Amino acid sequence: MKKITGIALLLIMGCASYAQKAAHVVLITIDGFRPDFYTDASWGMVNLRAMKDSGAYADGVNSVFPTVTYPNHTSLITGVTPAKHGVYYNTPFEPNGATGVWYFYYDSIKVPTLFDAVHKAGKKSANVIWPVSVGAPIDYNIPDVWPIGKKDRRELMATVTNPVSLWQEVQEHATGKLGAKDFTMEDEEMILDENVARMSAYLITTYKPAFTTLHLPCTDHYEHEQGRDGLLVRKAVAGADRALGTIIEALKRAGIYESTTIIVTGDHGFVNIARSFSPNVLLAQNGLLNNVKTGDWKAQFLSSGGSAFLHLKDPKDMATQQKVIALLKALPAAEQRMFRIISRKQLNEVGADPHAAMAISAVDGVTIGGGTTGELVRAAEGGTHGYFPDFKQIQTGFVASGAGIAPGGHVKEMNVTDVAPLVAQLLGLQLDNTDGKVPAGVIAK
Repeated sequence: MKKITGIALLLIMGCASYAQKAAHVVLITIDGFRPDFYTDASWGMVNLRAMKDSGAYADGVNSVFPTVTYPNHTSLITGVTPAKHGVYYNTPFEPNGATGVWYFYYDSIKVPTLFDAVHKAGKKSANVIWPVSVGAPIDYNIPDVWPIGKKDRRELMATVTNPVSLWQEVQEHATGKLGAKDFTMEDEEMILDENVARMSAYLITTYKPAFTTLHLPCTDHYEHEQGRDGLLVRKAVAGADRALGTIIEALKRAGIYESTTIIVTGDHGFVNIARSFSPNVLLAQNGLLNNVKTGDWKAQFLSSGGSAFLHLKDPKDMATQQKVIALLKALPAAEQRMFRIISRKQLNEVGADPHAAMAISAVDGVTIGGGTTGELVRAAEGGTHGYFPDFKQIQTGFVASGAGIAPGGHVKEMNVTDVAPLVAQLLGLQLDNTDGKVPAGVIAK
């Protein structure tokens, strides 16, 4: 019998410790997902609470900065911060003025993702409106994209799915023919989440992919309208739970429920707002931001909900940066109390956009506007996110259940960057150089 060397034994043991725990993983995000949705029974998430009781959950999950949808969804599937993965905001900074484009395209991501790892391992993947997924290496892909300035995305969707025939296929077998309002959020409707779930359920039962992602956006939409609570918010949360039920039912019909891990998480929490502070008004009043379309500017803030990031026309123009700081510090005390300055050093520490000179983050109750005219401070209502991720209300949630998950697992606090390493370990994939790590006590021994 051939002798096994110490090094070989260590290699064997190392491989065994990362052995595949699940044949399938379904990663579900509820946009604007908060831990109280599953810790407080009044929110009505009966499916999710059952998952929590049978699996593992976190008291809170820290997002990346800014705490908005696209950077955090990208961190969920890469395990790294925006400084590394390249999706810094929902919309890229456009120095000559925003055109309405978002980070729709997968080639914006600068590092390997779970989709790459699944593809490399020879496994199948599926997706329904996960952000930054147009052109991703996903076998059955319905990406998140819409035509600029329009709500009806059906015509565009018919050209970007993979395979191209998939858009017609899911209508024939999952949803029925979609009308103009069946894949949007308007008129107090919740149908988008349900159609996302129906499409995902069809892909699961038909193709049984190893890795499936789906994004449920309705809760976020109504939290923006009504804040942290309200009838439409509660309806959306209950609708998201029903969508989860649709996925669970599909896994059982497909005969793969027992070999599947379901992870439900999110991208950010939410904060109620009453006032809006618009720092670009201050820059315009002081000759630093005259006309972006003609290039007549020295500095401008890119607003991202509860924060804004300062971009300099000349990145080396420290005099302008110091003038911006002086203007902010010269405001009346009541206005200075509406925000705090986030230094470049702090941005480096949290892995935010490396091109921004600095940022500001609003306090509770305040949002940051992007306008250049009008009042510096004005009234606002509803809710928002985007804040620096260091307080409870802006945290998102995490619940996992099924194959490979430790029953009774409880994590006090984790990060969105921890999810990708967790999925990789469950599926036995290789995903190197992540900032996150698998939270202790979540995976069954």
